[in-house]
Amino acid sequence: MPENVDDAKGRVKEAAGDLTGDDELKREGKMDQAAGKVKGLVDDVKDKFTGKD
Repeated sequence: MPENVDDAKGRVKEAAGDLTGDDELKREGKMDQAAGKVKGLVDDVKDKFTGKD
């Protein structure tokens, strides 16, 4: 299950770009997924500092 909306949106864009042969859309999808992963990591670190698990 995707960690957040950016990751899910990126997966959809990448798949759509792959199906249509749109390399730009595939790149956008990969960028969205990367942004989602970074946000997930930031949230994990923030949770550790605030004591939320």
